[in-house]
Amino acid sequence: MRIGVPRESRPGERLVSATPKTVAQLRKLGYDVVVEHDAGAAANFSDAAYVDAGASIADAAQVWASDVVTTVAAPTDEQVAALAPGATTIAMIGPAAHPELVDALAARGVTALALDAVPRISRAQALDVLSTLSNVAGYRAVIEAAEEYGGMFTGQVTAAGKTAPANVFVIGAGVAGLAALGAAASLGAQVRAFDVRPEVGEQIESMGAQFVQAATAQQEVSSDGYARELTAEQEALTAAMYAEETAKADIVITTALVRGHAPTTITAEMVAGMRPGSVIVDLAASGGGNCELTVPGERVVSPNGVVILGWTDLTSRMPQHTSQLFGTNVVHLMALLTPGKDGQLVLDLDDVVQRGMTVAHAGEVLWPPPPVQVSAAPVVEAAPAPVEVDPAEVARQAQLRGRRNLVVAGLATVLLTLGLTYAPSAFLGHFTVFALAVIVGYYVISNVSHSLHTPLMAQTNAISGIILVGALLQIGSDSALVSTLAFVAATVASINIFGGFLVAYRMIGMFRKDA
Repeated sequence: MRIGVPRESRPGERLVSATPKTVAQLRKLGYDVVVEHDAGAAANFSDAAYVDAGASIADAAQVWASDVVTTVAAPTDEQVAALAPGATTIAMIGPAAHPELVDALAARGVTALALDAVPRISRAQALDVLSTLSNVAGYRAVIEAAEEYGGMFTGQVTAAGKTAPANVFVIGAGVAGLAALGAAASLGAQVRAFDVRPEVGEQIESMGAQFVQAATAQQEVSSDGYARELTAEQEALTAAMYAEETAKADIVITTALVRGHAPTTITAEMVAGMRPGSVIVDLAASGGGNCELTVPGERVVSPNGVVILGWTDLTSRMPQHTSQLFGTNVVHLMALLTPGKDGQLVLDLDDVVQRGMTVAHAGEVLWPPPPVQVSAAPVVEAAPAPVEVDPAEVARQAQLRGRRNLVVAGLATVLLTLGLTYAPSAFLGHFTVFALAVIVGYYVISNVSHSLHTPLMAQTNAISGIILVGALLQIGSDSALVSTLAFVAATVASINIFGGFLVAYRMIGMFRKDA
């Protein structure tokens, strides 16, 4: 089968749904790939690069006549008419907002897969273009804010004086929000973030930001994994907090978007309370905007000098990397649809991922899909019949346990006292250090954040190295007991060192860039 990659027709769009690298991956799945002339030019991908990757270059009519056509934006009416009946189109269709397009695709006899309708389940993360685009948009939002802001993000101490770091407030800790947090923190800003899901607090703090909470505000998640809109009560609980945080912030980044609709989180009154020169970057501008003064696609300055950016093309402002990530999502989808890796697309509507994305097939509209269970509920076994308990017997057993614990504690105290009384003075010093090390080590390690476990493991490797050196020095002792203990210590320390470095090496490899 042949996959067509047309040039995007949306005004100002610089992305392309396949790059030379992803074309080579599609070829490995057995597909022929045809790319429209200059389809990747705006993203700095030449026709020659596509040809070198194994694609052929053709005009728009030939591309749209392919068996599978993949685009970034939804096809226009003319492009739908150019699709061959029975073909498959893969794009960000927006079925909930554009039912007429879904009807037109079904009437054409096209199988339509909506990339923006991927179920929010773990198995589908590799296909989720919304997460891909949100990640880029969150990063780019900080870049745009830095361009508009009249100061530096990081604090400076110079001979001429010092400047305070910028205060950044991010609303929402989804993919876009976390990307914005990481970018702002890396630039040296003081970052605060709010999300009505308390479980993301640790994620926010792991990005170097402070988690701001509004008491009793909880957000629900729908059956397909997308967040629900806030209730009136939740909005009332968060409004006062928004006003307080925005008044202190130099930069505000909003990310709340629910199924294409943007709830209002920043009112005009809140904007009036912000300092002149402050910047609001509204990542939900495409859905109408979280800020009451946002105008989608435009830069607005409020009467008190606050800049509101409603750009809807943030991802297109970084076309090269965004196209590569988007194209990789498409490759993962095609790998799912090509189980035989033979260039033959096989649609399995019994698969919840494929069914959730399929909005039209065989002349029928399949939107909306049946609800997807985000996580399987554990099977609740029937409770055993209650057993009658004699209160007197329970009291007697409790009394016996108390006496037994008291006897054990007394014997341990006696043995410890005798050991400390007759032990050499050198042993007492070592034992004291050991006991304190156990206590201190327990409290230190138990309070380490999960995000710091990897550097903590590196520290334990260093400690194991010290143990290993000490054990090697004692292996040649005249005492058989000392030599045996030293050998065991050296063996265990070696396992910990090599195992720890192996795990650390594999984790670091996850963050390496491709050569």
